[in-house]
Amino acid sequence: MTRRLAAIALVLAAAGGAPARAEQVVVFAAASMKTALDEVAAGFEAGTGHDVTVSYAGSNALAQQIIQGAPADIFVSAAVEWMDEVEQAGLVAEDSRRDLLGNSLVLIAHGRDVPPVTIAPGLDLPGLLQGGRLAMALVDAVPAGQYGKAALQGLGLWETVAPSVAQADNVRAALALVSTGEAPLGIVYATDAAADDAVTVIGTFPADSHPAITYPAALLAGAADAADRQFYEALSSDAADAIFAAQGFTILD
Repeated sequence: MTRRLAAIALVLAAAGGAPARAEQVVVFAAASMKTALDEVAAGFEAGTGHDVTVSYAGSNALAQQIIQGAPADIFVSAAVEWMDEVEQAGLVAEDSRRDLLGNSLVLIAHGRDVPPVTIAPGLDLPGLLQGGRLAMALVDAVPAGQYGKAALQGLGLWETVAPSVAQADNVRAALALVSTGEAPLGIVYATDAAADDAVTVIGTFPADSHPAITYPAALLAGAADAADRQFYEALSSDAADAIFAAQGFTILD
């Protein structure tokens, strides 16, 4: 059995028997979750007959859309602050919020077999860029960009490299800039780097150089179907944990 089919079978088993009527589950999730969450959703659909639609974007954009009334049943953010915004708007179902996953922050380079560097104060990032750009998600709004800017500031590297930063709408867009060679270097989550064979991780940022990377998840107040609750619980199943861990996430819940 292929790895994907095995994962589908695991999520199928965790989800329980197929229902009499298919229901729709709408998930808003941080762009960095795409590879793993697509696999979890596929297994859930195969095992239950329900339909799962996942919208991926920067957590800031998703939170704003939810607050403005976008129809979503589940929200998974890549930062606590954006879940806080949704909760403060009264849109999180009572007692449903939990910290689901963790991640780490890495420096990536275009191509394979690029030599590693030690990420520490004094690293010559402008020299490594050789006139090119450092791809990052929006540094004042998108969690991956915020974490990246905080790390660079904590290491005393931000001021020298800030003029060379190319900001993208979300972390997967930043990854694409490096993957295609439009930027020689980028800062993304470890899980994003693992999803793209065209980039190399050349360094990992020290965990104490930035706030802890936490993915809170919540069932939203408007979620009414049993399928919504079923998929939300499936996100913390052993089957889903195996998929998330295989992509490099840390399991928190």
